[in-house]
Amino acid sequence: MEGYLVTFFTQQNRQYQGISLAKWIVEEARKFGVCGATILSGTEGFGHDGRFHSDNYFDDANSPLKVNIALTYDECDRLMACLKENKVRVFYTKSKVAFGFTFES
Repeated sequence: MEGYLVTFFTQQNRQYQGISLAKWIVEEARKFGVCGATILSGTEGFGHDGRFHSDNYFDDANSPLKVNIALTYDECDRLMACLKENKVRVFYTKSKVAFGFTFES
């Protein structure tokens, strides 16, 4: 298959509809039948606002998160439309990729 690898950048403490924004994005993608998604926790980073975020003993709720999802072109369009419809503003990168499984089960 061909499509996009989309990476969203957010923080652990960022919420939408009462849950982590990262988890909400994954759940919305799942509704479209996406094969999988991964949420990765970062050690340190800074956001578009220039503020430093880190995963430390005193404030682990501020740790940076990265959500990776391989999407077909249609799935990507649908997810981006969902984010826009829900007025979710989140930074992302999008790269064209080929993806699939190593063999059919």
